[in-house]
Amino acid sequence: MDPRPLEHDLSAAPQAAPQDMPRVAAAGFRAVLSNRPDGEEPGQPTAAEMKAAAEAAGLAFAHVPVRGGAITDADVEAFRQALNALPKPVFGFCRTGARTTTLWALSKVGGRSADDLVNVAANAGYDLSGLRSRLDGGAS
Repeated sequence: MDPRPLEHDLSAAPQAAPQDMPRVAAAGFRAVLSNRPDGEEPGQPTAAEMKAAAEAAGLAFAHVPVRGGAITDADVEAFRQALNALPKPVFGFCRTGARTTTLWALSKVGGRSADDLVNVAANAGYDLSGLRSRLDGGAS
């Protein structure tokens, strides 16, 4: 478990396991947001397994699966809606945390500068410099 803060109410992390959910709750998170599609890798826990473990630990759960490198505006809107609906703070995860970070940054377009979003992501260990045009409000 390696949550990296993006904002006070959202952290991104690499793949979590069902047995991590009590530690996620103990760390003060109130919800889990999964951005990893089922079946991406052999042995990866399913969203249903993660949801059951999260709820058993007292955490809310949402699943907004996206494919890396193919994030659409509809994916960003689904992420925004899920994040807005979940109790805060939220523990977001995917395989490495990069998709969660990308979705977060794209959900902030128009409200924060591309430089700010790229810098926050970099401080969390994620390189979003390749998305600068889209973060500046360019076409997706």
